[in-house]
Amino acid sequence: MSLDNQVWQLLGEIEQLMQEQALWSSCAPELSVFESNEPFCIDTMSPETWLQWVFIPRMRALVEGHNPLPARIAIAPYFEEAFSPRAENHQSLIDALYRIDQLLNKEVL
Repeated sequence: MSLDNQVWQLLGEIEQLMQEQALWSSCAPELSVFESNEPFCIDTMSPETWLQWVFIPRMRALVEGHNPLPARIAIAPYFEEAFSPRAENHQSLIDALYRIDQLLNKEVL
């Protein structure tokens, strides 16, 4: 399976896990929250909002456009820390994020 297909499949899995764990929102955030200059929009978005409205759409756009994917990525540790008080409730999501980190980082080795 191509890297693009593997990434696409993992993004679908992440979306499904977010829905199952009640982390998926049907309402888009205000446009102003996208103006953040901070990593993960940490000053304007919750981690799950960033994942749903920034990361997943950007990664899907890269795959659909056959554009280069990030060569170095480490989002799982951020989510592990962000979810730390309730990490056990979201372990399957954190595991999927580690898999996407590993998949993309493997391509550079």
